[in-house]
Amino acid sequence: ILFQIFDAFKSRLHDSNSKVNQVALEAMHKMIPLLKDNLSPVINMLIPAMVDNNLNSKNPGIYAAATNVIQALCQHLDNYLLLQPFCTKAQFLNGKAKQDMTEKLA
Repeated sequence: ILFQIFDAFKSRLHDSNSKVNQVALEAMHKMIPLLKDNLSPVINMLIPAMVDNNLNSKNPGIYAAATNVIQALCQHLDNYLLLQPFCTKAQFLNGKAKQDMTEKLA
């Protein structure tokens, strides 16, 4: 059931409406400490949705919310769960998103 919920939620994480996108990122930031490692089945689906456009966003609110989500993931999830998706994202992103993901990996 977790997969079904987050499958529907992930499209809000890169919604074309910036307000919807930002609220979804802020909601994700609040959910991470509650769900912690229970997010493991959906983490490979969520990280691209959270990172792809949001870490390169010119909207300061979206960029800040995305950065907060990445920080929350690092604080509340086992680093082992994050290693592969972060490596993949760092490899294929560009701009400040690539720099942000590389710094988190380091």
